[in-house]
Amino acid sequence: MLLIDRLMQRIDEKKSPIVVGLDPLIGSLPQPLLEEYKKKYGNTRKAAAEAIFQFNLEILNAIHPLVPAVKLQMACYELYGAYGMDVFERTVEKAQDLGLLVIDDSKRNDIGSTAHLYALGHLGKTPLIDGVEEEGIKPDFLTINPLLGSDNINPFLKQCRENDRGLFILVRTSNPSAAEYQEAEVDKMPLYQKIALDVASYGEDTIGTRGYSPIGAVVGATWPAEASLLRQSMPHSYFLVPGYGAQGGTAEAVMSAFNQDGYGALINSSRGIIFAYQQEKYRSQIKGLMDFGTAAGLAAKEMRDDLLRAMKKTNKLPTNW
Repeated sequence: MLLIDRLMQRIDEKKSPIVVGLDPLIGSLPQPLLEEYKKKYGNTRKAAAEAIFQFNLEILNAIHPLVPAVKLQMACYELYGAYGMDVFERTVEKAQDLGLLVIDDSKRNDIGSTAHLYALGHLGKTPLIDGVEEEGIKPDFLTINPLLGSDNINPFLKQCRENDRGLFILVRTSNPSAAEYQEAEVDKMPLYQKIALDVASYGEDTIGTRGYSPIGAVVGATWPAEASLLRQSMPHSYFLVPGYGAQGGTAEAVMSAFNQDGYGALINSSRGIIFAYQQEKYRSQIKGLMDFGTAAGLAAKEMRDDLLRAMKKTNKLPTNW
């Protein structure tokens, strides 16, 4: 089964179009957890990285029955050098072992041969000595920046086709100043619209059995009107939709990212789920700071119920749910 069809199958199994962002910030982790690893390894990068890994494990164990996918923000791991990259890889492996699909949120790209190396490193086989290649632990999807042009997107597309991987290409991001560049006019249309049309064309030869391509787009929840227009431009593309919850996006606002069949969008929440233990409304339902996994599960279920209500209200609930 192709990657995009597996994603849709997971969404159906859990009735949940959610991706949870595993974006751990050391200052937001429970203090008892930090103290435990500080005692083991001192106040070092290794201690911080290992605390993050334990945090991720607890979150994954709590949320995997409720969501189809997770997204790892690479910056949170690169910060700790080799220790952080090891934790990134171990987290990907654990998530995939639990049946979750994994998005590597690295927003990579560069020119020429460097783009090729990024594509190999994140999506393809790793070259070793004497022409040997290693499969390795790889995420399922990667986010990339399209601003360097098609010749530097092509290496990523090639690896997706050869290794059954997917992309989420930045189209309309959720940050407030995105308009400064993304609304600049190119070919008599906003730049984001031009990129959207290209994304649609990139995915034409990778459409799965259910009518969607693994070559998707990042479309922020904070731009619902634009999302509606982009949905028309990219009918077969899956959208990764950041901005729900902590950034102000509501369930009603993200409905424009879905097609009428109820598919086509993965709604991301990071802080609102993984740091739910800090919220007053969950504290009475958990057994203390170290019960943060339970709080994450409660928050994920609440988000799922919120989205399902909005999907039902807008007649976008899949018929087989």
